[in-house]
Amino acid sequence: MFSALFRRFEAGIQATATPPPEAPPPGLLAFYWHFVRQARGLFAAMLLSCLLVALSDTVLPVLLGRLVALMGASDRAAALAQAGPTLLAMLVFMLVVRPLILLLDSLLRFNAVMPGFTSLVRWQNHWHVVRQSWPFFQDDFAGRIANRVMQTGNALRESAVQGVRSVWYILIYGLASLVLLAQADWRLALPTLAWFAGYVLFLRYFVPRLRDLARASSADRSRVMARVVDSYSNILTVKLFARPSDEDQHVREVITAHQGSMAGHMRMVTRFIWTLWLMNALLMVATAAVGLWLWQAQRLEVGVFAMALPLAWQITSTAGWVSWEVAGIFENVGVVQEGMDSIARPLGQPDRPGAPALQVTQGEIRFEQLSFAYSAGRPVLQDITLTIRPGERIGLVGRSGAGKSTLVHLLLRFFEPSSGRILIDGQDAAACSQDSVRAQIGMVTQDTSLLHRSVADNIAYGRPGASRAQVTAAAAKAQALDFVQGLRDPDGRTGLDARVGERGVKLSGGQRQRIAIARVVLKDAPLLVLDEATSALDSEVEQAIQAQLLDLMQGKTVIAIAHRLSTIARMDRLLVLDQGRIVEAGSHAELLAQGGLYADLWRRQTGDFLAAQ
Repeated sequence: MFSALFRRFEAGIQATATPPPEAPPPGLLAFYWHFVRQARGLFAAMLLSCLLVALSDTVLPVLLGRLVALMGASDRAAALAQAGPTLLAMLVFMLVVRPLILLLDSLLRFNAVMPGFTSLVRWQNHWHVVRQSWPFFQDDFAGRIANRVMQTGNALRESAVQGVRSVWYILIYGLASLVLLAQADWRLALPTLAWFAGYVLFLRYFVPRLRDLARASSADRSRVMARVVDSYSNILTVKLFARPSDEDQHVREVITAHQGSMAGHMRMVTRFIWTLWLMNALLMVATAAVGLWLWQAQRLEVGVFAMALPLAWQITSTAGWVSWEVAGIFENVGVVQEGMDSIARPLGQPDRPGAPALQVTQGEIRFEQLSFAYSAGRPVLQDITLTIRPGERIGLVGRSGAGKSTLVHLLLRFFEPSSGRILIDGQDAAACSQDSVRAQIGMVTQDTSLLHRSVADNIAYGRPGASRAQVTAAAAKAQALDFVQGLRDPDGRTGLDARVGERGVKLSGGQRQRIAIARVVLKDAPLLVLDEATSALDSEVEQAIQAQLLDLMQGKTVIAIAHRLSTIARMDRLLVLDQGRIVEAGSHAELLAQGGLYADLWRRQTGDFLAAQ
């Protein structure tokens, strides 16, 4: 029975069922409402259950007072007989009604909202962040972004739930207690009324300070996470240069800063708790003193006094819980605000509204007066005008920093041109959806990064839904099948099922490169970009793959970048870039005959240095 009940509540939020309705807005309240409104039915139910819990808690001191009054009767047998129905109602309330109320409240909070709402926030935050532009990820630490996505989900849920439960609870319970005390004698309610006034001032002083300190502590925690992940991600570099002590210092700085911010936060927490204890003690003493005074004056019955003290005690207990919850709310609000710095950002370089998908029928690429600068006043590309005919194979040559990779990144729409445009089969690439542009381009990069998944998953990334036979064939064409068949991971998976480790760390550079080539072979896009595609391969494997790359190029428009000129000498046309401009163009033989920059680069690579140089 309980299993079915749990499943029913756990299914209340289908966190990943559909894409988010829209991007999270930047305003704090709007950011909260963006998520809460998607589960408003559950939050409304939780509001009702919390109301019932507060009212049931208010009833307990009343029941205690009646029991004390009953025990004070002179004719005990007659009093018990007369109170029989009341005692039966108390029994039903304690053993049936209140447990059901608490069960409902727990099911809503722990089984519906906690797993479902947390996952919904994390899923939608990730969905938005992963669609940010490439420069967004270049400007931040992956560890800090991931930490913010994860922590914001938890913090937003906790602060929303705490807000519903604690604020609503204290209002209902406090007002009910005041009414009960005032009905007995208005003077008995005065200490509680004074305590509430002081409680408001108490929260007004402490809560903003706790919020600001929590936000500072959260920011420092994210910096710790970012630096630790940075060290672990680059552990090979740390080991190669024997620099663990430098990494110690790099991480020590932020841990020390985080310790300091946590210490400041905890100092305020201690003051917060001690002040509340003092206020609660004053409430108990004042309520007892007023009750004793009224009792001594024969204006208060023992049963009412027995109700008043537990009410005051429960108010103090509830106040401690609520105060801590309110502090937790603002602590989590600080975490949410810090997370919003990464999450509640408009997408960089978004598609135009209604952007159509790029359709490639021939494969012509035209750059028209293209210019680009990463920062103002420092142009990387200047006035590039170039037409690449359908099926033509172009080689880009030039010194490091000449703009070769930048030109390709503009084609892939990782950045937008400062001026000019790129046309693919007559369609302005900037007007088409980015995903459709990249879907038509197969690219092998120099710095190959693999997903921490199986070899088969990495290859099939180029064509989702590809069959096992297609994956195997692509691996064979990339000269990868021989080494793949010998792979075995720590969990015993072998061959194409073996996992490659984070970023493919378990494979050599050449092996990663061959997996990347297999991925592009399987994608079979009409446009092909090779950015130092064979740079990590030894000469024997490179020679074997060159033949496969030539087959892969058949019928495709190709842009190849290589510092090793022998790998692109057979291209239909070579373009030489220097300081962001095309300074030479022609075949390998034509450029050698010109005796310009290309010829100079060729001589240097082939060892034919001039005596004067």
